[in-house]
Amino acid sequence: MGHTIAVTNQKGGVGKTTTSVNLAASLAATRRKILLIDADPQGNATMGSGIDKNRLAHSTYDILMGSLPAGDVITVSEQGDYDLLPSNGDLTAAEVQLLETEQREHALRHALAKIQGEYDFIIIDCPPSLNMLTVNALAVADSVLIPTQCEYYALEGLSALLETVEQIRQSLNPQLKIAGLLRTMFDPRNRLSSDVSAQLTEHFGDLVYRTVIPRNVRLAEAPSFGLPALIYDKYSRGAQAYLALAGEILRRGKEDTRQTEGVQ
Repeated sequence: MGHTIAVTNQKGGVGKTTTSVNLAASLAATRRKILLIDADPQGNATMGSGIDKNRLAHSTYDILMGSLPAGDVITVSEQGDYDLLPSNGDLTAAEVQLLETEQREHALRHALAKIQGEYDFIIIDCPPSLNMLTVNALAVADSVLIPTQCEYYALEGLSALLETVEQIRQSLNPQLKIAGLLRTMFDPRNRLSSDVSAQLTEHFGDLVYRTVIPRNVRLAEAPSFGLPALIYDKYSRGAQAYLALAGEILRRGKEDTRQTEGVQ
């Protein structure tokens, strides 16, 4: 069975959707089979994958409500070469309707049960808040990838997010772990960025990915064309950084597998 990664941060504007889309495209470029789930009603990951959120016949909402199986909703991002469960504003209604259903925290888990084995990685782009959609993502995920800007307020909110992950682990998903902290929109000319980056490494050690995502114009432009940066400009620093992140994630996965086999 593949590995499911929830990309989340309760703070907005930290590069969460950018990371979800570009990591999906970068892992797909390594010939892995990838499913990207847009679990944010804003539908930015859908648009960034080249799919018009305003023309969707069906969306992630339908699988959460149990009205359609996931296989009937999945579309293909031809630009990114990965599968996509798209989203739009309809997903907002799911937040309210899920509160009235049994096993509401596990709606996404049930919806994905029959297809999880078809993918090497499933990446979930979460909303920038701790709502029922985010809880569903964390309840089904194997690990959490946390994009964070190297600035004071981002660092302050990180503690609250880690507490949330721990609560989910204790109550809903004992297997959930932190995949890593990803430094995004990094500007080495900014002293605060360097200082916060050093603090992250000091406090979290190996949990911090070695890969750093730089501030990059091409990375920022790509979504307006409905393209991952790897397709928009594969030689840009942003695209190369996400390729490096994909490689780091794959290496970590191999190391974890070896350690597990060693224990057995």
